[in-house]
Amino acid sequence: MTQQAIEPKTSPEDAGTGSRPSAGRSWLDRYFHISDRGSSVANEVRGGITTFMAMCYILLLNPLILGTAEDVNNTTLDHAGLVTATAFAAALCTLLMGFIGKVPLALAAGLNVSAAMVSQVVPNMTWPQAMGMCVIYGVIIMLLVVTGLREMIMNAIPLPLKHAITMGIGMFVALIGLVKAGFVGRGEGAPLQLGTGTGELVGWPVFFFAVTLLLIFMLQARKVPGAILFGIVAGTVLSIAVTKIGGLTDKDWGGTTPELHGSAVASPDFGLFGDVEFGGWDKLGTIGVGMIVFTLVLAGFFDAMATIIGVGTEAKLADSKGRMPGLSKALFIDGAGGAIGGATGSSGQTVFIESATGVGEGARTGLSSVVTGLFFAACLFFTPVTQLVPAQVAAAALVVIGSMMMSAAAHIDWNDKSVSIPVFLTVALMPFTYNITAGVGAGVIAYTAIKAAQGKYREPGAFMWVLSLVFLVYFGLDPIEHWLGA
Repeated sequence: MTQQAIEPKTSPEDAGTGSRPSAGRSWLDRYFHISDRGSSVANEVRGGITTFMAMCYILLLNPLILGTAEDVNNTTLDHAGLVTATAFAAALCTLLMGFIGKVPLALAAGLNVSAAMVSQVVPNMTWPQAMGMCVIYGVIIMLLVVTGLREMIMNAIPLPLKHAITMGIGMFVALIGLVKAGFVGRGEGAPLQLGTGTGELVGWPVFFFAVTLLLIFMLQARKVPGAILFGIVAGTVLSIAVTKIGGLTDKDWGGTTPELHGSAVASPDFGLFGDVEFGGWDKLGTIGVGMIVFTLVLAGFFDAMATIIGVGTEAKLADSKGRMPGLSKALFIDGAGGAIGGATGSSGQTVFIESATGVGEGARTGLSSVVTGLFFAACLFFTPVTQLVPAQVAAAALVVIGSMMMSAAAHIDWNDKSVSIPVFLTVALMPFTYNITAGVGAGVIAYTAIKAAQGKYREPGAFMWVLSLVFLVYFGLDPIEHWLGA
């Protein structure tokens, strides 16, 4: 699609509005500036439905990621509560974006944030404390937006490292999917191997995973809108059919057979709402807590601005300088999504790139986000339906999302060692260490060190040098603590 950016007529916040007389226009048109942006109510409704169809897989994947993780007390989160929390938070944040931001952007639980919660937060604290961390990171991002520091920090970090962080998280998310599907597991002679324990793929569930994964890739190659959703539905139908015909049991599934227990409609389970604690982090120490918050901020920080500007440009709302109507409001709501996700027990919310699918259907205003948010709200009453979807089928979508995030590799100059080495370390260490912070830290230190070796001391900038020192302390925390203790 050809991009034609528009220059704001007054200010960045008012771009694309106020160009037509209001006489004869409905309040809906006037409030959302539908006519001003060359759209129609029909386009907005169609775009909102398309966006929902493209991203509703999050109702399956977020509970899948968070629901199997144990905190320090070996406690797990209730599945029904997670589905309700995921749907509610997505509905609320997307409605806020529609009514306040007035732009066609939808939010839901960020898989990168959820992955960071599982790998680095809950192993060190309880779930309520982890959700408290989520609230804190959301508040920090909101403060960064209000003070203008968010954009300054974005500009201070080299673009290749931003791409590397996206790719590394993509690899990390894909690994989670492969492990949860039983396609990859821990072996006797290797930390990772094909299958779980035997060195080969065993059982029907991993077969359904492989079929679903291949089908989604095929649909994506055909550029079918909603490929992930259609793949999951097809994989679920196949799983249920084979289970019924072949007489598969819980033993064959390694847990729960995919079937509907009772009615498809049920009251929402708000059991996780407000289960938040602040404090109780004494065992971690100040540096440990700081690194966890920093990890969550990183996970929810970088993609949002690029996604907002990218979708805004696709909608022909952004000008040549990346300014678009409601940008500051959109960034603030994205930050608020972190706090809302923590308060509801669903992990941090962030803007989804799938919003572009709605824009492709003609969405240009916040009305499409309102439609998407209402559909998420309706899902609050269909929690039992998610029990039909096998975890292995849903895990295929995690691998697909990971592959999509790897597209950033096209922007890396692999012949420049000062770029390729830090990028490689960032991407490789995230999945290999099962730690997002370790990947970011290695990339940052390598970047500044290599630039210094080239005599380009000033090129990284003061912020990157300070960040390198912080990560050096992070990696050397154990010997430093022993030295101080001595």
